[in-house]
Amino acid sequence: ACTGIENIDEAITLLEQNNWDLVAAINGVIPQENGILQSEYGGETLHGPAYGPTSHSTAASSTPSSSSAFRHVVPSRQIVERQPRMLDFRVEYRDRNVDVVLEDSSTVGDIKHILENELQIPASKMLLKGWKTGDVDDSTVLKTLHLPKNNSLYVLTPDLPPPSSSHSGALQESLNQNFMLIVTHREVQREYNLNFSGSSTIQEVKRNVYDLTSIPVRHQLWEGWPPSATDDSMMLAVSGLTFPCHRLTVGRRSSPVQTREQSEEQCTDVHMVSDSDGDDFEDATEFGVDDGEMFGVASSALRKSPMMPENAENEGDALLQFTAEFSSRYGDCHPVYFIGSLEAAFQEAFYGKARDRKLLAIYLHHDESVLTNVFCSQMLCAESIVSYLSQNFITWAWDMTKEANRARFLTMCTRHFGSVVAQTIRTQKTDQFPLFLIIMGKRSSNEVLNVIQGNTTVDELMMRLMAAMEIFSAQQQEDIKDEDEREARENVKREQDEAYRISLEADRAKREAQEREMAEQFRLEQIRKEQEEEREAIRLSLEQSLPPEPKEESTESVSKLRIRTPSGEFFERRFLASSKLQVVFDFVASKGYPWEEYKLLGTFPRRDVTQLDPNKSLLEVKLYPQETLFLEAKE
Repeated sequence: ACTGIENIDEAITLLEQNNWDLVAAINGVIPQENGILQSEYGGETLHGPAYGPTSHSTAASSTPSSSSAFRHVVPSRQIVERQPRMLDFRVEYRDRNVDVVLEDSSTVGDIKHILENELQIPASKMLLKGWKTGDVDDSTVLKTLHLPKNNSLYVLTPDLPPPSSSHSGALQESLNQNFMLIVTHREVQREYNLNFSGSSTIQEVKRNVYDLTSIPVRHQLWEGWPPSATDDSMMLAVSGLTFPCHRLTVGRRSSPVQTREQSEEQCTDVHMVSDSDGDDFEDATEFGVDDGEMFGVASSALRKSPMMPENAENEGDALLQFTAEFSSRYGDCHPVYFIGSLEAAFQEAFYGKARDRKLLAIYLHHDESVLTNVFCSQMLCAESIVSYLSQNFITWAWDMTKEANRARFLTMCTRHFGSVVAQTIRTQKTDQFPLFLIIMGKRSSNEVLNVIQGNTTVDELMMRLMAAMEIFSAQQQEDIKDEDEREARENVKREQDEAYRISLEADRAKREAQEREMAEQFRLEQIRKEQEEEREAIRLSLEQSLPPEPKEESTESVSKLRIRTPSGEFFERRFLASSKLQVVFDFVASKGYPWEEYKLLGTFPRRDVTQLDPNKSLLEVKLYPQETLFLEAKE
């Protein structure tokens, strides 16, 4: 309202240059003789913004009891009435383009009436699409849409039959198709699968992506749009996207200092950055801009997205948003924040090997502190600080702006550090934030080495970090020595335990071998005994089954046999000459020489008697009246 600057990007850039000092930013743009704004409060002259046009004339007097410290500057010359703003529209319908020029006080219905005469289509049959603020009705006044000077729209007529040409039929078919857009959010490495109809516009896609990523359309940096996609008002069906699936990548555009001409030049690349020239307020609804507002524009436009959602269930998700928002505000050169809970950060920093342990740095952010922007941009994002933190610290962050998040952190602080540290943080005033807590893990507890407030310098911050590292390094060396000694003792104990285990294993194996050998001997002995018992039983059975030995004075023919054993012993017996040879075999077996294992040999002639028919009589086999036989073991 004071400077005539309508471009949001340029206004924010000027505020950043002046460290968000509104009065300094306004006076830096307005010429000095016009920019010094006079006001009276308690008899003193103040410098500040004025509502309305500026002038180099002196202001009218006001009483000290005025309810506002600032008053209007009344220009000495007559105020020129506001001229109506002209808007240019290029309307596309099938193969035709119609140019329409209207004042911003006209309505959407006025555009339709002009198109009705040009296209010979009833206004009631038209659907006018391509509005950057969503669908509107015929009574909507153009001024309320905050449109740029040049606009592109298109007309749909779903109630009218399509033209007979094949091209129009193919276009209508494309409009009815659904496109799958796989959009990758670069900062958080997350993919979104979005379905859009072919009649949707590129601008609608970008606004939907804003709802998902919280990146305003004017800050979106895109990759993957086809070269033919030269206008955000273009429908997806005619933009050249790959059907049915197309991949895109979106990130947040940095905010370098730009002039109005540089901003307009950069916005010509529609593939990378959404178009936004001096008259383009495509994000006006996002900031609540209205022509009737004056400084209300600045207050709502400068409202930042929260660093961290309130009452986040998962600390890791909250830290992801914190990191993304921090990068969007202060750039990519910043400490690497640990993504996870505070307990997980403790685990990472304190509970590894002594050589791998680090200090834990907890950054407590507060958006309402006047020191926050300077601390983050000039100190926390300084390359020397970032490098030193990444090498020696695990950095964890939390946003204390919201009361719920503040209470949640104080609860965590009480649990991990005790009530004294929690009370110290609780008593810190808003303007003392941001805070930087340096934590060192000890055997029994976690010790807060230092609490660094936001009113510091890069050199002082580095010195305090280095001082904390000296304390930590001394403690770490002791921990390493203790750990090495403990590992040495454990190694000796492990070696002793291993040697004892090997000895036990050898003794056990030897004992098991002996037990197996004894068991085998016992088994063989049992088999031998069983065999002997079986043989003895057979022998006794055969001995009992033998016919009685005939006497020498028997009147029957008697054969006298003399049998020599392998050991040289002899035993004799008389048999009836009519007895079968089997009786002789049974006799020999009853003496312990079964004919299955031994053979009975005759002398003259030498023959194997066991090969003869055992059912023949001794007389028939010529073992009568006497014979000497030899027992020989079979092979």
